[in-house]
Amino acid sequence: MVELATLRLFGPAREAAGTDRFEFEATTVADLMSEASRRFGVDFDRVLGRSRLWVNGEPAGGERTIDDTDEVAVVPPVSGG
Repeated sequence: MVELATLRLFGPAREAAGTDRFEFEATTVADLMSEASRRFGVDFDRVLGRSRLWVNGEPAGGERTIDDTDEVAVVPPVSGG
């Protein structure tokens, strides 16, 4: 069954996508990221390549299954001083 998961975007990922939140149908994190890359384009894909993925506040890989209660976040690298 395909679920509607919430994708949250921060910093450069938000800028590249033009939004901070979107909902996609997907069964895994990899499916969700593939659909987001297709929808948001090459600039988003570049940011995604250097970002971390989290599901419900925990680090997650592409194989992680998701459902309609999950929130997937794209967290770009940060620097501080």
